[in-house]
Amino acid sequence: MRVIFYILLLCILVSCKPTIIESDKKDTTGVLLQRVNKVLLEKDVEIIEAYAYRRNWELEVSETGLFYIFNSQTDSIKTKKGDRVSFKYTVELLDGTLCYSSDSDGIKTFKLGYGGVEAGLEEALLMMHLGDKAVFIMPPHLAHGLTGDGNKIGARKTIVYHVELIEIKNDTRKE
Repeated sequence: MRVIFYILLLCILVSCKPTIIESDKKDTTGVLLQRVNKVLLEKDVEIIEAYAYRRNWELEVSETGLFYIFNSQTDSIKTKKGDRVSFKYTVELLDGTLCYSSDSDGIKTFKLGYGGVEAGLEEALLMMHLGDKAVFIMPPHLAHGLTGDGNKIGARKTIVYHVELIEIKNDTRKE
């Protein structure tokens, strides 16, 4: 008797389920994520602009959302993809917390255009000439994203890179 009751109950529940017509289905998750990302990006921009305002900086912004200001610029050799670059740096959070510095961690060297570093740093260094000094502010999507770096930079943190480009090497370049 119980078995018949449960089968009957199951049949009633299944028959009450509304029918979804295939053409009525929409990818609401994708649309929702786009809206959330847009709101988060707008909030990041507001925070960065307030940070710059407090310092009286007139920042420029790239198409990807990298904010920057050059403290000194030269007309010397410009970086390009494939160059091995070395630079002095400090990395801090917007609240002033120092995360990394070439003074304690050593000068950073890597080959441009092959990843392995923050997307914003790669973009920043490709803007520079040998001897330039600049400040680059990287929103989370150009820095360490949703997860942080697993060490000193937390999830969804905007970072500030102070950079001095001190060396450019490339076997195919005549210097």
